[in-house]
Amino acid sequence: MKSSVQPDEGNKVRLSVEVDADEFESALEDAFRKIAREVRVPGFRPGRVPRKVLEARIGTDVARGQALQDGIPDWYVAAVKEHDVDVIAAPEIDITSGQEEGPVAFDAIVEVRPEISVGGYESLQVTIPAVDPTDDEIEAQIERLRSTQASFEPVDRPAAEGDTAVIDIAGELDGEPAPGLTAQEYSYEVGSGGIVEEVDAQLTGASAGDELSFDAKHPVREDATLQFEIVVREVRERILPEADDAFAAEVSEFETLAELRDDLVDRARRVRRAQAAALVRERTGEAIAALVTDDVPDALVDSELNQRLQDMTMRLQAQGIDLGTWLAMQNRDPEEFVAELRSSADGGAKLDLALRAIATAEGIEVTDADLDQEWADVAERVGVSADEVRERFEATEQVGDVRVDIVKRKAFDWVSERVTIVDESGTIIDRASLDAPEPGTVSDEPVETAGTTDADDAADDSKGDDE
Repeated sequence: MKSSVQPDEGNKVRLSVEVDADEFESALEDAFRKIAREVRVPGFRPGRVPRKVLEARIGTDVARGQALQDGIPDWYVAAVKEHDVDVIAAPEIDITSGQEEGPVAFDAIVEVRPEISVGGYESLQVTIPAVDPTDDEIEAQIERLRSTQASFEPVDRPAAEGDTAVIDIAGELDGEPAPGLTAQEYSYEVGSGGIVEEVDAQLTGASAGDELSFDAKHPVREDATLQFEIVVREVRERILPEADDAFAAEVSEFETLAELRDDLVDRARRVRRAQAAALVRERTGEAIAALVTDDVPDALVDSELNQRLQDMTMRLQAQGIDLGTWLAMQNRDPEEFVAELRSSADGGAKLDLALRAIATAEGIEVTDADLDQEWADVAERVGVSADEVRERFEATEQVGDVRVDIVKRKAFDWVSERVTIVDESGTIIDRASLDAPEPGTVSDEPVETAGTTDADDAADDSKGDDE
């Protein structure tokens, strides 16, 4: 087989393949053997019909067509590997000779991954929320702790927002008691919105002994009206404990309010630091993708979209839920959901192209040591030996995909080390303060790069084949 490659219109190349007579004869022989297993000829067992008998019975056209159908995909793949063509879509095959007789030749026009260049990646800046909590945020946490220790005392005044009204409530719909809207001596926080907004409006300003009768809009049915009868039994005011040392000792292991406040600051800072590390990676990926100004081929976006849909479907299935059910539970429109996912997939495809371009521009390469580390990491996660992981990827010819995965991660890390991190006030944040979250905090999630190889799944699948 001989092959050549040359640019074609758009983002495509033309692979021209020639198969000599001897090689095609081998394919033709295979085709006759395949047909022999399917054709029934009196006097011969299936698969044992001689070629000459088949040629006399059905001619050579059927076998030639079978040989072309079976052989062209293999010859095409061989040409792709020979010329290292980075294919991103199915080819358009045009058989130029040999359909009826003689040597076979065909052209394969195929879309390839574009090679782009990006600039500005050496000086990116990403913005994240401040790592240190504000005084107001800490005070809000203390207020929540005070709320857990609140007491309620009857008051002789009209109810206000935040008070608790002890009520007898009867709600009706079309003259019948409405489910869940009838109760005696029910404690209801005024202004909480726990029933319908008309209830809060009526209770605000009401006093013990008041009898309230009013209509309200049904929260779900637009054409329905609820009728309420409410008797206010009592109005209770929420009393919060003083925020002092005694309070701190009551709600925590600390003896003073100052110690409690310091602990809240430290906890918030540690959690935010871990969250910030993940957010920096996410926004760095977004910033890198934004450097791509070229249009991304639809084939790349479609591939990324399908991969994301597949990943999400598998995660939901692991929880016993199908995608359609999840969309219904989330009240999501399927078309809008796919449109949002496609927008995200477009960003993923741009990130893929940008990282490849950065790796090329900076001379980032994958070493044997990188591969050895990859095999070791995967082996530790899936519970097989590193040699077995390597052998599996070599057997399935996926080592090239793993190399691409590694080089993109290295390119991402190269950019990340140079990114300037600032908070929303413009203050520069020291990366070292984010890179080592303390135990017990939210873990850092790796950036999602488009088109990477899921080595863990591949190794798991291979392991399962042996069991």
